[in-house]
Amino acid sequence: MTKKPVLLLPRLQQLLTQTGENIRLARLRRKLSAARVAERAGISRTTLHSIEQGVSTVSLGAYLQVLFVLGLEKSLLHLAADDTLGRKLQDAELIVGARAPKHSSSE
Repeated sequence: MTKKPVLLLPRLQQLLTQTGENIRLARLRRKLSAARVAERAGISRTTLHSIEQGVSTVSLGAYLQVLFVLGLEKSLLHLAADDTLGRKLQDAELIVGARAPKHSSSE
């Protein structure tokens, strides 16, 4: 069964390609061969090559396995961590539209 290609905007494909290049550079800085990283990650060398090329049909799980082998898995936690727009939208919904209940004047 072949995977359908995921059509990405050129800007998004560029980000994915850069991510793959960053992963490749991290592997090379650690002086690890593609065969060794693929073996440790439990993926094929072809899949590792696809990750390093930024292929969009590779699962996020495979990317995460490679990041784990490289000791970079926690870098995934930085995704959407500084969600400025989301926080502004959330704060906008916190504006109270109704009045607080009146106190009874039974003094």
